[in-house]
Amino acid sequence: MRKVRGVPGGEVLALDYPAVADYLTRFLERELAWRGYTKALVAVSGGVDSATTLALAARALGPENVHALALPHAESAPESLEHARLAARAFGVDLEVIDITPMVEGYASVRPDLTPYRKGNVKARARMIVLFDLSMAYQALPLGTGNKTERLFGYFTWHGDDAPPVNPLGDLYKTQVWGLAEELGVPEAILKKPPTADLIPGQTDEADLGLSYRRADVILEHYLKGYPDAYIQALGYREEEIRRVKELVNKTHYKRHLPTVAVVSTTAIHEFYLRPLDYRVELT
Repeated sequence: MRKVRGVPGGEVLALDYPAVADYLTRFLERELAWRGYTKALVAVSGGVDSATTLALAARALGPENVHALALPHAESAPESLEHARLAARAFGVDLEVIDITPMVEGYASVRPDLTPYRKGNVKARARMIVLFDLSMAYQALPLGTGNKTERLFGYFTWHGDDAPPVNPLGDLYKTQVWGLAEELGVPEAILKKPPTADLIPGQTDEADLGLSYRRADVILEHYLKGYPDAYIQALGYREEEIRRVKELVNKTHYKRHLPTVAVVSTTAIHEFYLRPLDYRVELT
């Protein structure tokens, strides 16, 4: 059980990473088989989350059955594409590069009021257009790469990078993704660089969020388990850090759900009728 060092209370994030890697490998094998797919598609950003997803997909399906996509924009950091190539080489997966600049700038040309923040969301959604189109072309299922911290904070583009139907990392905090990435052999250059969505030049995740992932993750784990603020403060966390974590989680619940539908029948999907995952026929 590898422990998390350098943060108070970090032991709550400790995981048996070889066991987690084996479980997530089986998870991908089973989920793709249930949906009738033998191939997967991963948008590789050059960051640790997508590199870890790529590693798991190659392990589950064989690198020959994984399509890796790099989808740079003219404003993307050059190292993002370099690190996407590095990840693809590390796991023996061919990488296809498609420049999304014409797609994004075509829209930007008719919206002179487009702010950097909105443009970042346009980039993320343009990438999903390409990912899902090539999913049909290659008969490969798109895999999500978002981690639990991002999902809880709503730190993703709605109907953008949260869109893929299967996500192996969605219940792992960012801190735990780093641990799993190390276990799977993600290259050191990717492991050690500051996390960034790379949607706005110069952007970093932790500057946007206002605190470090490692501290945020410990607060999140205690908060979700119902520990009072006073207990978390006693571990060594400041009141403003706890407030910030709770604020981010509580104001973004809507981003973690399907569209809100007015219920007018006794067969409303997700309300009375069985969820698809409850209704699946078990594979033999």
